[in-house]
Amino acid sequence: MTETAEAAEPRTSITGSEAIVRSLESLGVTEVFGLPGGAILPTYDPLMDSQTIRHVLVRHEQAAGHAAQGYHLATGRPGVALATSGPGATNLVTAIADAHMDSQAVVFVTGQVASSAIGSDAFQEADIVGITMPITKHSRLVTDATQIPGALAEAFHIASTGRPGPVLVDVTKDAQNGSLDFAWPPVVELPGYRPVTQGHPKQIAAAVDLMRASRRPVLYVGGGVARADASEQLRALAERTGFPVVTTLTARGVFPDSHPQHLGMPGMHGSVAAVSALQQADLLVALGARFDDRVTGQIDSFAPGAQVIHVDIDPAEISKNRLADVPIVGDVGRVMQALVARLDSEGDGAELTDWWAVLDRMRSTYPLGYTPTEDGLLAPQHVIERLSALTGPEAVYAAGVGQHQMWSAQFVRYERPRQWLNSAGLGTMGYAVPAAMGAKVGQPERVVWAIDGDGCFQMTNQELATCVINDIPIKVAVINNSSLGMVRQWQTLFYDGRYSNTDLDTGHGTRRVPDFVTLADAYGALGLRCEREEDLDATIRRALEVNDRPVVVDFVVSRDAMVWPMVPAGVSNDAIQVARGLTPDFTDEQE
Repeated sequence: MTETAEAAEPRTSITGSEAIVRSLESLGVTEVFGLPGGAILPTYDPLMDSQTIRHVLVRHEQAAGHAAQGYHLATGRPGVALATSGPGATNLVTAIADAHMDSQAVVFVTGQVASSAIGSDAFQEADIVGITMPITKHSRLVTDATQIPGALAEAFHIASTGRPGPVLVDVTKDAQNGSLDFAWPPVVELPGYRPVTQGHPKQIAAAVDLMRASRRPVLYVGGGVARADASEQLRALAERTGFPVVTTLTARGVFPDSHPQHLGMPGMHGSVAAVSALQQADLLVALGARFDDRVTGQIDSFAPGAQVIHVDIDPAEISKNRLADVPIVGDVGRVMQALVARLDSEGDGAELTDWWAVLDRMRSTYPLGYTPTEDGLLAPQHVIERLSALTGPEAVYAAGVGQHQMWSAQFVRYERPRQWLNSAGLGTMGYAVPAAMGAKVGQPERVVWAIDGDGCFQMTNQELATCVINDIPIKVAVINNSSLGMVRQWQTLFYDGRYSNTDLDTGHGTRRVPDFVTLADAYGALGLRCEREEDLDATIRRALEVNDRPVVVDFVVSRDAMVWPMVPAGVSNDAIQVARGLTPDFTDEQE
């Protein structure tokens, strides 16, 4: 061995449980989220002695998973969640599916009954590897203590390379109690796993030919750009080409909202300028985007006149929903660098002045906005707008799912990557509070807001106890319309106002079930309430002043507020409405 070669750690005989902890330490893990139980108990004993790993004890395993997701999204490092067998493991399933849909590097470690008991319907036995196989990038059962270091090293490598995704390692109790000679690093051999990172030169050249010939191009930016940490490369490509940029729900923040080339978010609740740009484009440069139905609407009518350059590190995504004229498999950041280099060598393309005139007219004619409420209660859009203005872009914002999620995507100003966390693909209610908790653990110096609905908040608000006990001072803005708001909006628009099982009695009328301020106080957090426009800024400033405990602000908003613009499900994006029954004119004035 040469002097520069890294020496392997000396072999030491330890238990499998100790190997789990030692492996996590060797992988650089400093925080894990979990809840102990019988089948994972052997691992919790040596975890107590770790000098480098902080364990955050959650109140529900689903929250451990979402917290690990939030930690990963805020820091870029893989998140880790621990749970026991049976119901402990199955309680992770929603978070695993969520991480899978949104391509997030999270490693889930679960305990399993002893290998001799597998298949016997033993107490708290569940085939979690089988259950999660469709919703993980990789899942593995470990029955031998000697396999533990390699299994965990493999898990972190798979989770964080190529297209990121969740990996589950299920370890039987006898493997945890067994012994092994521990040495690090282990040999990881994955002969069938070789993610392609460099785009093929011929495809790069073909893409540049289309880009130079295009008169109505759009950079259609998806969450893959966020996962690849490629915001700088995106900005370089955008400014080199002068192309307009749209950022999907998972890509908010990778391109600054303040940039003049940014048209906003496309899709069902996207800006008119972003939606109309895609519909009128003659070229889509899809960067780490998967042509999700919430962006495309009716797929057959999406961007009907556009050729497609599709860049993605996952070859399975290319041409899955929309045929790519130029498919490029590779790391999106490296591919964008290659495109810029090729453009520099070949020169500029077509003049885009006429195209920008069309787009500028659309965004000036149909800006994002909202109308005053008619019931005297707060406009939820205004609440979120002021929250963003008073807190600023250095904060982290996590949202649940529903109307408040869409308003948060629209009215918070996003200027940097890792500023915005939400459950996009799976649409998981209850995501915001535990995700914000994980983000705050990973980025303790930042203000972290969980923007939640009154329905979502009631699914995971028990994690306020976790935050209080572990000194995780998140801030929760409950956008309280006393309803399952997005469902109610659809009932208003498509079910003749028949509000079947969407009233929650949380803030309107004489009842508050529960009273969110009292609930916050019971958990040891600070509870505030705001019901009047004139109190809004002062209430937000008060929340921002308190940093020694969590803060919950009950913003009582109008239940009749709706998310606009809107493309109804299953129709063309051309049918986008800016208000009920009002559709913009997409008439193209270009020759």
